[in-house]
Amino acid sequence: MPAYGRLVSDPQGLLDLPAGFRYRVIASFGERMDDGFVLPDNFDGMGCFPLDERRVVLVRNHELKADQQAAGPVFGDGHAKVSAYDRTTRGEVLPGGTTSLTYDLMSGKVEAQHLSLVGTIRNCAGGATPWGSWLSCEEDVTRAGEGVSRDHGWVFEVPAAARRLATPVPLTAMGRFNHEAVTVDPRTGIVYLTEDRDDSLLYRFLPNEKDDLSRGGRLQALALVESGLIDSRNWNGIGLSQGNWQATRWIDLDGVESPGDDLRWRGHAHGALLFARGEGIHFGYGEFYFCCTSGGTARLGQIMRYRPSRFEGQPEERSEPGQLQSFVESTNAADLDFGDNLTVAPNGHLIICEDQYTDTAVNHLRGITPAGEIYTFAKLKVQTELAGACFSPDGRTLFVNVFSPGKTLAITGPWAAFAHS
Repeated sequence: MPAYGRLVSDPQGLLDLPAGFRYRVIASFGERMDDGFVLPDNFDGMGCFPLDERRVVLVRNHELKADQQAAGPVFGDGHAKVSAYDRTTRGEVLPGGTTSLTYDLMSGKVEAQHLSLVGTIRNCAGGATPWGSWLSCEEDVTRAGEGVSRDHGWVFEVPAAARRLATPVPLTAMGRFNHEAVTVDPRTGIVYLTEDRDDSLLYRFLPNEKDDLSRGGRLQALALVESGLIDSRNWNGIGLSQGNWQATRWIDLDGVESPGDDLRWRGHAHGALLFARGEGIHFGYGEFYFCCTSGGTARLGQIMRYRPSRFEGQPEERSEPGQLQSFVESTNAADLDFGDNLTVAPNGHLIICEDQYTDTAVNHLRGITPAGEIYTFAKLKVQTELAGACFSPDGRTLFVNVFSPGKTLAITGPWAAFAHS
């Protein structure tokens, strides 16, 4: 099976990589940042943005619940000083949010690190925009009065180049649900969103203005043109056949602020297709891929692929609709076990972060070729997940997070040495 070669045991006991590759730990939970706050734990989704010819900014999510104050960034009198989206009913800043890190690709050094969003809950994944911001997603639907002061379940926008806290404004038109990740089509500006539920939908947001999501837009859910096929999960033999393409249509949704957290049920009742825990999603080469973590007959995971219509989001797409494919379905945990965050590498391969938490699970970075062949790129030696995989603009560095205790790694090596036989 194609691979970069056998993994070499890491003497540090953290991450095994193929020969010639190395990692550098560039950030760790508990470090004091430049703004005086402590780097929070639970490192999850992450995006990489060019700052200049040699420097990049990483914007990194921290998937912290409302009661995980000890793992958060704000302590003592900091609660009164910080500009946060929300607080507990006791006045404590909610610990979820994002941090931003400036990294010099040439020297391998961190130049700056600061808190960039706070006061949110369980910021799991998200996605980068073509205009240089990170969309951070709450995987939580806590209501105001449930120990907090405001509703949750939103997407927040964080400018990548800013050196201060982002103004925490929820993009409510993008829906209130158990958000996971987003990706933006650079051609159209349409945003596609996943939902981490066993009975989730795939959403798209048609913005009123291509590069200004704050001006609102229209939220829709994906369905298939073929009537009667409304479940992709392949549980009990019901789902999509691997490799076959299906014509799609999109269903308008109303009441998207969904106080009852019933958006997916209402969409499905109108024909929207069910997915098994939609998670990581990423555009590459004119199409996007997304993980369905517990999908497939073995419930080990599916990778879906979507090719937008050349008339995507326009009335003409009815005559030339977008196409959906079940690209890969895992039947063996040794191949792929609960794929979560993913990215598209410069060579067109997918890099998948595994997120399995059984007692015997060992999480990996898996690669998938354009032909659908799965290979192992890295093996995590500690009992937690990998998350936030993203490449530097030059394709020479893969950044990835170890979830907890949180670490951000920069991986370099002979990316061009992929063996094809």
